[in-house]
Amino acid sequence: MEKTQKSLFDSPASRAAANAIKANIDGGARGNPGPAAYGVVVRNAKGELLAELAAYLGNQTNNFAEYSGLLAALEYAVTEKYPSLKVLSDSELLVKQMKGQYRVKNPGLLELYERARALVRKLEHFSIDHVLREYNREADRLVNKVLDSRSSGTR
Repeated sequence: MEKTQKSLFDSPASRAAANAIKANIDGGARGNPGPAAYGVVVRNAKGELLAELAAYLGNQTNNFAEYSGLLAALEYAVTEKYPSLKVLSDSELLVKQMKGQYRVKNPGLLELYERARALVRKLEHFSIDHVLREYNREADRLVNKVLDSRSSGTR
């Protein structure tokens, strides 16, 4: 009986979820479309910083930038061999599309969505949740840092 209880509460899926890395992701475009960037803050299960990822994307839409942040988080998890990833995003559209609640109608986003789904399949456990913007400040800070550095460097 003890063994049965252990298997219920200590399954590989529950262990993977408990040891998940967490990625706060954000993307932004000034102008939509306009100069765009993404920012990702990755932490381990203890909340310790593992990585800050950010990149300039050129002239893109806000949704393209959001998906680019998701792809960066997924690629990090797969490349660094983390089996479990929990993503937090303030993009309700992206979250609902990834959960299958909304269809992806935009052909440009569909390609990014399909790439994200392919990366998700390489993980043992994946979850994505919507958070309010104020709970995503670190990722937002990275987006603005990239965009600010690009605008000040080009003038």
